[in-house]
Amino acid sequence: MERSSAVKVAVVQAAPILFDRDASVEKACGLIAEVAAKGARIVLFPEAFIPAYPRGLSFGMVIGSRTPQGRKLWERYWSNAVELPGPAVEALGQAARQARVYLIMGVIERDTRFSGGTLYCTLLYIGPDGRLLGKHRKLKPTASERLIWGEGDGSTLTVIETEFGKMGGLICWENYMPLARMALYGKGVEIYLAPTADTRDTWQATLRHIACEGRCFVLGCNQFVEKSAYPPDLEGIEDLALLPEVLCRGGSVIVSPMGETLAGPLYDREGVLYAELDLSEIVRGKLDFDVTGHYARPDVFQLSVNEEPALPVSFCKKVK
Repeated sequence: MERSSAVKVAVVQAAPILFDRDASVEKACGLIAEVAAKGARIVLFPEAFIPAYPRGLSFGMVIGSRTPQGRKLWERYWSNAVELPGPAVEALGQAARQARVYLIMGVIERDTRFSGGTLYCTLLYIGPDGRLLGKHRKLKPTASERLIWGEGDGSTLTVIETEFGKMGGLICWENYMPLARMALYGKGVEIYLAPTADTRDTWQATLRHIACEGRCFVLGCNQFVEKSAYPPDLEGIEDLALLPEVLCRGGSVIVSPMGETLAGPLYDREGVLYAELDLSEIVRGKLDFDVTGHYARPDVFQLSVNEEPALPVSFCKKVK
């Protein structure tokens, strides 16, 4: 595959139509067309964009009990999640194909192939031909996220080969897992994607560190979400009563392989960050630091990664 020397990227800081998969897909498709018209070839959306990152909601759960109302909220969330394959992915693929972009989209994935419908926080990679190129399931949901999302396994530590270099990423606080980052560095990631729900100033330091550590471009993407965006008839909406109107202030950013901020951080509104990436910066950055090359010490430290799917049930056919 012939390599390009530069690429324009877009990081989309927006909120979905919360808890409405189809309307969120429609909004995403419009934004994809908009950023492609401005020359973007790689487009990143936030964590759990479709159908929602359910910030502030308890799903009626405390240790030792669950409520009927919480189960109804879970049913709504589950019903609006994304199946692979399915109509939502087809619509996103068509939008990517029409726009001729690489689309990286955060979704809540509903697995009915190997389970009764466990939900995963997932990152989808869709190519400019509209095909689903791969996915990454969040390895470790954080804190209360573990009540509603399952854990991914090593089979989706995905890095995609493109004409703009190797793209891969981790979701939110997975980026605090040094060994998970090292697994991506070991696959040669050059454009590192970090969709998140973390709005803190310290998150900016994390992304700049990853850029310096991996000598890669880092695209950080978050949502801007206001409380008024939640459906008024949402089960458990009273959980938000004491929270501020701005539930997620954003903080999307684009960082160079030397840790310099190229665009953002963007706070307190929806918007799109753009940057032209000079891909030769990746090579120049590795003159003095290559975490899996000349700066590694495999005689002292080694990482073993299990990439086998972790299936709870396997069936062996009898040999006649």
